[in-house]
Amino acid sequence: MAGGQFSLQFHQEGLLRPLSAAELSDGTLRYLLLVAALLSPRAPTMMVLNEPETSLHPDLLPALARLITRATEHCQVWVVSHARRLVAALEQDATCNSIVLEKELGQTRVAGQGMLDEPAWYWPD
Repeated sequence: MAGGQFSLQFHQEGLLRPLSAAELSDGTLRYLLLVAALLSPRAPTMMVLNEPETSLHPDLLPALARLITRATEHCQVWVVSHARRLVAALEQDATCNSIVLEKELGQTRVAGQGMLDEPAWYWPD
């Protein structure tokens, strides 16, 4: 568009006219942005997604998990999520390393790890 602005129109069979970005729901816009980031042709070395399920319809979570899994072929992806459906879909991939946190007496701990155990992960040099 003129002035260097970007315009987005959503076309779908059955709609009488294309919808502008202003007419799309927060969840639809969020999903489109996640798709763009996860399918980027110039993937970063690491991507952190903090609660990517926010504002998304629950039926989109398996598709989002597939996109995340596909992105791990090109970069390291960390996902922080409370959505059990998304986590379960991600854990179906054999390369998924899941760390579960639990709250105990007001403290957050790694599930299954005692106070004297080594961490379940190792920080790179």
